[in-house]
Amino acid sequence: MRFLLNVIWLVFSGIWMALSYALAGIVAFVLVVTIPFGIASFRMANYVLWPFGRTVVRRSDAGVASALGNVLWLLLFGLWLAIGHVVCGILLCITVIGVPLGVANFKMIPIALFPLGREIVRI
Repeated sequence: MRFLLNVIWLVFSGIWMALSYALAGIVAFVLVVTIPFGIASFRMANYVLWPFGRTVVRRSDAGVASALGNVLWLLLFGLWLAIGHVVCGILLCITVIGVPLGVANFKMIPIALFPLGREIVRI
């Protein structure tokens, strides 16, 4: 079932959102100071391509630097990526088949807003 959901996700939402995260990562790599944001963005692009069967957990070693980085991330990229997840989620919830995918998009909004200090793990 996860495989089928991932394939449907990849076609309808995954590619577009992964491209958005990749674009944010490229922009972040332009400046040396924002390279950690670029790394987080590419990590999230990988997660957004194939999300079912994986989850995001808070890292125990994340500290104040992650919190400050998340605030900066929110201002630069997070808000726009979260809006992308909201729009995709609403469009996917229009159809019955797309409802689980839309819900998955809504669950990714907090991760899009604050990705630093989190880790992607298999379920």
